[in-house]
Amino acid sequence: MFSGNPSSLSRAIVILDVLGSPEVTGGDGLGVVQIARLLHREKSQVSRSLKALAEVGLVARDPETLRYRLGWRVFTLAAGAADQHLRALAPQVLRRLVSRLGERAHLSVLDGAGALTVLSHSPARSIQSVGWIGRCTPMHCTSAGRALLFEHTGAEIQALLDDAPPGEYGPNATTDLTEQLARLSAARELGYAATQEEFEADLVGVAAPVRDFRGHIVAALNISGPAFRLGRAMARAGNEVRTAADQLSRALTTAPPPNGHRPDDMRSSS
Repeated sequence: MFSGNPSSLSRAIVILDVLGSPEVTGGDGLGVVQIARLLHREKSQVSRSLKALAEVGLVARDPETLRYRLGWRVFTLAAGAADQHLRALAPQVLRRLVSRLGERAHLSVLDGAGALTVLSHSPARSIQSVGWIGRCTPMHCTSAGRALLFEHTGAEIQALLDDAPPGEYGPNATTDLTEQLARLSAARELGYAATQEEFEADLVGVAAPVRDFRGHIVAALNISGPAFRLGRAMARAGNEVRTAADQLSRALTTAPPPNGHRPDDMRSSS
């Protein structure tokens, strides 16, 4: 692509940085002359780099305005990197939540009309909630599902309720749209979702959304446990989970330091 020339690669990277700046991504892109001026480079040099980037989908040129913007492949690579970063960072967050709260912790993602648990960590307790790793649970009656719905509209919530699988749920479960929207609104205000005996009797949980570099929700951190134990500490658990989810979200947008140490806000706090 760049003839193995480090300087060519460096030029390409600075061009991608320019096209990825907020000022550009919110507009109609930039022309070759504008990019060359911003980088203090010759137009012909910039043009060659743009052509090479366009050939592999890293930039795209509007055929009418002749302006360039980031191409589809950049977003594909970024999404893949974010997913890998999430899976690498989440286990330590789950372990810390378990150590602080003494209940099982989960990481869940949206999977169709359900919340799929992809990671889980358990405490050394004789009585704890069952493990859900690899299983999909309904969105309307779980804290993880509700946290994943923070960005959804009322119409989207209604569609999910219409598709909710039939079954026996907890005594506080509901498929009433008005009540669901009220519970979702309360969760948004708190920054975390709390469910009490909605999915199962005697099971309670709290969850908070994890966001990627675009600010979009990509996962939910969740703590669940028996009502007789976790039910007495729902507010504290909710605040702990929300803080952990916020820290994980920030870490997803921060490149790891050269020494491989975790960002300061990912370390255990007292």
